[in-house]
Amino acid sequence: MDREFLTDLFAQFGPVTIRRMFSGFGISADGTNFALALRSGLYFRADQETIPTFEAEGSRPFQYQTRAKTVTVASYWELPARLFDDSEELAVWAKDALAAAQRAASKKRAKVRKAVKEPVKKRAAGKTASRVGKAKRAHRSR
Repeated sequence: MDREFLTDLFAQFGPVTIRRMFSGFGISADGTNFALALRSGLYFRADQETIPTFEAEGSRPFQYQTRAKTVTVASYWELPARLFDDSEELAVWAKDALAAAQRAASKKRAKVRKAVKEPVKKRAAGKTASRVGKAKRAHRSR
């Protein structure tokens, strides 16, 4: 798949940004990546809400092979081949994929905010000061 083909494919969906990524392209809208176009096919972002739709179509999650094992990326699922000929339905699937990607980004931001708000244990000021004081006294006595 080349850039021009992808631009035409997503015309019904709306404007997309297509960037080189790995062995293909990352496709995003509104600053959110929602699809991958790789040698092995076109993959849309999926989550618990949309995975059943992919499963009903007989799609599979994105997989790649390393030297040691096969890695499955459960958050990206292969787009059914029939959608390449139905731009209106492809646009619906793309909107669902964008929504799944936005939900994932929202959850990630919430985790980051929670981590920032949790108190960090600090050393007791007395311990740090006493260690510094001992070090100074030891240095003076030399």
